[in-house]
Amino acid sequence: MSEHKNPFEHALDFFVFAPIGFVLSASETIPELAEKGRGYVAAARMMGEYAIGQGREKAEQAVGLRRPSSPPPAPEGAEARAAAGEPAAPTAPPPPGPSARPAQPAPEGARARTDAATTTGGNGAVTRPSAETLAIPGYDTLSASQVVQRLGGLSGEELEAVRAYEETGRRRKTILARVAQLQSGS
Repeated sequence: MSEHKNPFEHALDFFVFAPIGFVLSASETIPELAEKGRGYVAAARMMGEYAIGQGREKAEQAVGLRRPSSPPPAPEGAEARAAAGEPAAPTAPPPPGPSARPAQPAPEGARARTDAATTTGGNGAVTRPSAETLAIPGYDTLSASQVVQRLGGLSGEELEAVRAYEETGRRRKTILARVAQLQSGS
Protein backbone atom coordinates (compact mmCIF):
# COMPACT_ATOMS: atom_id res chain seq x y z
CA MET A 1 0.00 0.00 0.00
CA SER A 2 1.22 3.43 -0.79
CA GLU A 3 1.61 6.06 1.89
CA HIS A 4 0.13 8.82 -0.21
CA LYS A 5 -3.52 8.27 -0.99
CA ASN A 6 -5.68 10.62 -2.89
CA PRO A 7 -9.04 11.77 -1.46
CA PHE A 8 -10.93 9.14 -3.49
CA GLU A 9 -8.90 6.31 -1.95
CA HIS A 10 -9.47 7.73 1.57
CA ALA A 11 -13.21 7.84 0.94
CA LEU A 12 -13.14 4.30 -0.43
CA ASP A 13 -11.29 3.06 2.68
CA PHE A 14 -13.67 4.85 5.04
CA PHE A 15 -16.99 4.04 3.36
CA VAL A 16 -16.33 0.63 1.83
CA PHE A 17 -13.39 -1.31 3.24
CA ALA A 18 -13.70 -0.25 6.92
CA PRO A 19 -17.38 -1.30 7.20
CA ILE A 20 -16.60 -4.63 5.46
CA GLY A 21 -13.68 -5.23 7.85
CA PHE A 22 -15.88 -4.35 10.84
CA VAL A 23 -18.66 -6.74 9.77
CA LEU A 24 -16.20 -9.60 9.23
CA SER A 25 -14.44 -9.06 12.59
CA ALA A 26 -17.61 -8.14 14.57
CA SER A 27 -17.92 -11.59 16.15
CA GLU A 28 -14.50 -11.04 17.77
CA THR A 29 -14.60 -7.28 18.33
CA ILE A 30 -18.09 -6.71 19.76
CA PRO A 31 -17.74 -9.04 22.80
CA GLU A 32 -14.40 -7.42 23.64
CA LEU A 33 -15.89 -3.93 23.36
CA ALA A 34 -18.93 -4.94 25.42
CA GLU A 35 -16.73 -6.39 28.18
CA LYS A 36 -14.60 -3.27 28.19
CA GLY A 37 -17.75 -1.14 28.45
CA ARG A 38 -19.08 -3.23 31.37
CA GLY A 39 -15.80 -2.70 33.20
CA TYR A 40 -15.99 1.06 32.72
CA VAL A 41 -19.61 1.16 33.88
CA ALA A 42 -18.83 -0.96 36.97
CA ALA A 43 -15.90 1.28 37.86
CA ALA A 44 -17.97 4.43 37.37
CA ARG A 45 -20.81 3.00 39.50
CA MET A 46 -18.39 2.05 42.28
CA MET A 47 -16.82 5.53 42.29
CA GLY A 48 -20.26 7.15 42.26
CA GLU A 49 -21.52 5.08 45.19
CA TYR A 50 -18.38 5.90 47.15
CA ALA A 51 -18.74 9.61 46.42
CA ILE A 52 -22.41 9.58 47.44
CA GLY A 53 -21.60 7.74 50.66
CA GLN A 54 -18.86 10.19 51.54
CA GLY A 55 -21.09 13.15 50.72
CA ARG A 56 -23.94 11.76 52.80
CA GLU A 57 -21.60 11.17 55.76
CA LYS A 58 -20.22 14.72 55.54
CA ALA A 59 -23.73 16.17 55.29
CA GLU A 60 -24.94 14.19 58.30
CA GLN A 61 -21.93 15.34 60.29
CA ALA A 62 -22.52 18.95 59.26
CA VAL A 63 -26.16 18.79 60.31
CA GLY A 64 -25.24 16.99 63.51
CA LEU A 65 -27.16 13.80 62.81
CA ARG A 66 -24.18 11.54 63.14
CA ARG A 67 -20.80 11.81 64.76
CA PRO A 68 -17.54 11.16 62.90
CA SER A 69 -16.64 7.51 62.49
CA SER A 70 -13.67 7.77 64.86
CA PRO A 71 -14.30 6.44 68.37
CA PRO A 72 -14.84 8.97 71.13
CA PRO A 73 -11.81 9.75 73.28
CA ALA A 74 -11.50 7.62 76.41
CA PRO A 75 -11.89 9.36 79.76
CA GLU A 76 -8.70 10.09 81.66
CA GLY A 77 -7.32 7.05 83.39
CA ALA A 78 -9.50 4.63 81.42
CA GLU A 79 -6.59 3.53 79.25
CA ALA A 80 -4.43 2.91 82.32
CA ARG A 81 -7.19 0.86 84.00
CA ALA A 82 -7.75 -1.13 80.81
CA ALA A 83 -4.01 -1.84 80.48
CA ALA A 84 -3.90 -3.03 84.09
CA GLY A 85 -6.86 -5.33 83.47
CA GLU A 86 -9.19 -3.42 85.77
CA PRO A 87 -12.82 -3.06 84.70
CA ALA A 88 -13.85 0.28 83.37
CA ALA A 89 -15.65 2.56 85.75
CA PRO A 90 -19.38 2.59 85.06
CA THR A 91 -20.72 5.83 83.77
CA ALA A 92 -23.97 7.08 85.18
CA PRO A 93 -26.55 8.72 82.97
CA PRO A 94 -26.91 12.46 83.43
CA PRO A 95 -29.22 13.31 86.32
CA PRO A 96 -32.69 14.50 85.38
CA GLY A 97 -33.11 18.15 85.98
CA PRO A 98 -33.98 21.45 84.40
CA SER A 99 -32.74 22.03 80.90
CA ALA A 100 -29.58 24.03 80.27
CA ARG A 101 -31.71 26.37 78.16
CA PRO A 102 -32.75 29.50 80.08
CA ALA A 103 -36.44 29.55 80.86
CA GLN A 104 -38.42 31.75 78.53
CA PRO A 105 -42.05 32.52 79.03
CA ALA A 106 -44.11 30.61 76.50
CA PRO A 107 -47.11 32.10 74.73
CA GLU A 108 -50.37 31.62 76.63
CA GLY A 109 -51.66 28.95 74.22
CA ALA A 110 -48.47 26.94 74.52
CA ARG A 111 -48.52 27.05 78.30
CA ALA A 112 -52.09 25.77 78.38
CA ARG A 113 -51.35 23.04 75.86
CA THR A 114 -48.19 21.94 77.66
CA ASP A 115 -49.88 22.04 81.06
CA ALA A 116 -52.74 19.93 79.74
CA ALA A 117 -50.33 17.34 78.39
CA THR A 118 -48.00 17.34 81.42
CA THR A 119 -48.95 16.00 84.80
CA THR A 120 -47.08 16.11 88.06
CA GLY A 121 -46.91 12.98 90.12
CA GLY A 122 -47.22 12.92 93.90
CA ASN A 123 -43.45 13.11 94.31
CA GLY A 124 -43.23 16.33 92.24
CA ALA A 125 -41.70 14.61 89.19
CA VAL A 126 -42.94 15.77 85.83
CA THR A 127 -44.27 12.98 83.63
CA ARG A 128 -43.86 12.91 79.88
CA PRO A 129 -46.50 14.80 77.85
CA SER A 130 -48.64 12.83 75.45
CA ALA A 131 -47.46 12.47 71.83
CA GLU A 132 -51.05 12.94 70.67
CA THR A 133 -50.92 16.58 71.79
CA LEU A 134 -48.04 17.35 69.41
CA ALA A 135 -48.63 18.99 66.02
CA ILE A 136 -46.46 16.36 64.28
CA PRO A 137 -48.42 13.16 63.56
CA GLY A 138 -46.64 9.93 64.43
CA TYR A 139 -43.97 11.84 66.39
CA ASP A 140 -42.68 8.78 68.28
CA THR A 141 -42.11 6.84 65.05
CA LEU A 142 -39.99 9.58 63.43
CA SER A 143 -36.21 9.89 63.53
CA ALA A 144 -34.63 13.10 64.77
CA SER A 145 -33.84 14.21 61.20
CA GLN A 146 -37.47 13.67 60.17
CA VAL A 147 -38.72 15.71 63.14
CA VAL A 148 -36.24 18.54 62.44
CA GLN A 149 -37.55 18.80 58.87
CA ARG A 150 -41.08 19.35 60.17
CA LEU A 151 -40.28 21.92 62.87
CA GLY A 152 -40.04 24.93 60.54
CA GLY A 153 -43.80 24.99 59.89
CA LEU A 154 -44.86 24.95 63.55
CA SER A 155 -46.17 27.87 65.58
CA GLY A 156 -44.49 29.06 68.78
CA GLU A 157 -46.83 27.10 71.01
CA GLU A 158 -46.39 23.94 68.95
CA LEU A 159 -42.60 24.31 69.16
CA GLU A 160 -42.85 24.70 72.94
CA ALA A 161 -44.93 21.52 73.16
CA VAL A 162 -42.29 19.62 71.14
CA ARG A 163 -39.55 21.03 73.37
CA ALA A 164 -41.36 19.97 76.55
CA TYR A 165 -42.02 16.51 75.11
CA GLU A 166 -38.35 16.00 74.18
CA GLU A 167 -37.07 17.43 77.48
CA THR A 168 -39.09 14.90 79.46
CA GLY A 169 -38.45 12.04 77.04
CA ARG A 170 -35.64 11.09 74.71
CA ARG A 171 -33.84 14.47 74.98
CA ARG A 172 -32.59 14.33 71.37
CA LYS A 173 -30.09 17.17 71.09
CA THR A 174 -30.68 17.71 67.37
CA ILE A 175 -34.37 18.39 67.93
CA LEU A 176 -33.86 20.50 71.06
CA ALA A 177 -31.21 22.63 69.36
CA ARG A 178 -33.41 23.26 66.31
CA VAL A 179 -36.43 24.14 68.50
CA ALA A 180 -34.28 26.59 70.49
CA GLN A 181 -33.00 28.09 67.23
CA LEU A 182 -36.52 28.55 65.87
CA GLN A 183 -37.84 29.95 69.16
CA SER A 184 -35.03 32.52 69.29
CA GLY A 185 -35.86 33.59 65.73
CA SER A 186 -32.45 32.66 64.31
